[in-house]
Amino acid sequence: MTPMRNLFAALLCFGLLNTSAAAEPVKYKIDPDHFSVLFAVNHLGFDDVLGFFREANGGFTYDKDTGKLTQGKVVIKSKSVFTNHKERDEHLCKADFLNCRKYPDITFQVTRFEKKTATTGVLHGNLTLLGQTHPVALDLTLNKAGVYPFGHEKFTLGFSATTTLQRSQWGMDYGLNPLMVGDDVRLRFEFEAYDDSGLF
Repeated sequence: MTPMRNLFAALLCFGLLNTSAAAEPVKYKIDPDHFSVLFAVNHLGFDDVLGFFREANGGFTYDKDTGKLTQGKVVIKSKSVFTNHKERDEHLCKADFLNCRKYPDITFQVTRFEKKTATTGVLHGNLTLLGQTHPVALDLTLNKAGVYPFGHEKFTLGFSATTTLQRSQWGMDYGLNPLMVGDDVRLRFEFEAYDDSGLF
């Protein structure tokens, strides 16, 4: 890293720790190589089926002074669903569940952020699935903030987020009566996002 980059990195880190420092909200891009979208759904009461989506992208605006995350959007490709079982994954892509052909994108659009502590908060947004849009709240934790030690060497934020939703709210009611597949879908997001403002 060059001396100039070291200087900028130091200033950014100081700004994150000292909320009296003046800074503008910065645009961040979620690193597709470090973005995991996982889910768990109960199956017949015997166990939870675990899976994830292999294709997703997004970004957001983050203000280090206030710790607020705003103007965020995440797009998940429904056809990228994976549960390590070919026939089940094919079924999940059909009209009974995700209807991937008709609805290729699952979209989460941030509406507001409710800060709880210096590193935690609740991220509110609208989730569009199967052509329906409903509000969702995610518990968000900032794990780490700092200059990435290799590769892109940009200022990076690392987050974890979780929520539970009822798939029936979006009209996905296959297997609910009789109960074969649970209504509750537990979601977990793990991701890194880097400064995409062009400073570095």
